[in-house]
Amino acid sequence: MYDLAIIGGGPGGYVAAERAGAAGLSVVLFEKNELGGVCLNEGCIPTKTLLYSAKVYDYAKHADQYGVSVEGASFDFGKTMKRKHKVIRKLVGGVKLGVKNAGVEIVKGEAVIKGRTVEGFGIECGEVLYIASDLLICTGSEAVVPPFPGLKEAGEVVVTNREILSLEEQPEELVIIGGGVIGMEFASFFNSIGTKVTVVEMLPKILGPMDREISDMLQGIYAKRGVEFCLSCKVTGIEGDTVIYEDPEGNVCRVRGDRILVSVGRRALLQGFGLEELGVELALNPAGRPFGIKVDDHMRTNIPGVYAAGDVTGFSMLAHTASREGEVAVNDILGHEDRMRYDAIPGVVYTNPEVAGVGLTEDEAQKKGVEYTLLKLPMAYSGRFVAENERGEGLCKILVAADSHKVLGVHMLGNPSSEMIHGACIAIEQEMTAEQLKEVVFPHPTVSEIIKETVSTIM
Repeated sequence: MYDLAIIGGGPGGYVAAERAGAAGLSVVLFEKNELGGVCLNEGCIPTKTLLYSAKVYDYAKHADQYGVSVEGASFDFGKTMKRKHKVIRKLVGGVKLGVKNAGVEIVKGEAVIKGRTVEGFGIECGEVLYIASDLLICTGSEAVVPPFPGLKEAGEVVVTNREILSLEEQPEELVIIGGGVIGMEFASFFNSIGTKVTVVEMLPKILGPMDREISDMLQGIYAKRGVEFCLSCKVTGIEGDTVIYEDPEGNVCRVRGDRILVSVGRRALLQGFGLEELGVELALNPAGRPFGIKVDDHMRTNIPGVYAAGDVTGFSMLAHTASREGEVAVNDILGHEDRMRYDAIPGVVYTNPEVAGVGLTEDEAQKKGVEYTLLKLPMAYSGRFVAENERGEGLCKILVAADSHKVLGVHMLGNPSSEMIHGACIAIEQEMTAEQLKEVVFPHPTVSEIIKETVSTIM
């Protein structure tokens, strides 16, 4: 008998398990693959490891811009992949150690919910029945692979984010279906190492809901580097190594690649673990189709004692969101006052240059009828940025409420945006005004000073 059973050992599950175990609860954590989930094994960490290698290669190729001579710089695809595996093994080991040190029992295998009895929730794994007073579902998500005509016949030419991370040879030509975050990160990596990249995107812009001006700037940067973008284009089929699509004028076009990466989004994993045994209510999209488990701001479902966190809720499919949601669920179980807030969830694209944003974009503010003042400056207003980004393009945009001057959104293009966006998250989370943010002392010289410089333009 356990206090808490957790199905899924990704960022939501393992963080929740560690917090609950450290708080004195008896916890059992089920994971059918490896701890860390998609993020650590097939997503966030492996892609960032590859992207950093590509960034180092970019620096080597253009070192002469900084007065440094690097002759004969080359990229070893095989060694880069081996390093990725090493990084994953190290971090998975660290996660496992942290969870075990918290007293959590880790069970590897497919867990299946068997319903609820007077004793608690029954979860079966490996022909053993486990009973727990509370249940946290963190089963995550999977890549969406649309049923394009000819996709199955194309065989190993077509890959998702999982298979492309295990390639043994660098493709000479890569077609990416989908210009979202995952698609653009792989476009960045392969473009940097010399692969010819074509991005086919159904929407009129890349990076989906991210700031339009910044996504347009990033597209322009990569277009100059040779990435071909086919926007507002609908894929109609795949023939072997060729993607067939319709352009905005309705013309039928074709583009080939040694590999075709399908990267059109992810969907919550709701099947295969007995969720239907509990009668948990699912959240529905406007078309009436379920897209995730419905939860409140304490991560509680409609069934007392059953919680859900992470991608399985279908709401904010980000690793850091999942971790925070797991914490909120555990705090509720422990009786601590806490709730999940989504106003200050950052989004980052680890291209080179990086993109980061938090809060409202201009499009979102306009759609909601929010009156705002737009403040923006080129990253070149930061001396540190100029020193470290020769010929680098960048932009910082800040939206503040027209009446209260509260910070509503911050969006940046330029390195290292990923390491600065947390400051903007704090400002939005704490409902700081532009005037209050102006009074914060930023270290000099840092690129983060661009936030202070931008907000200081308000009258």
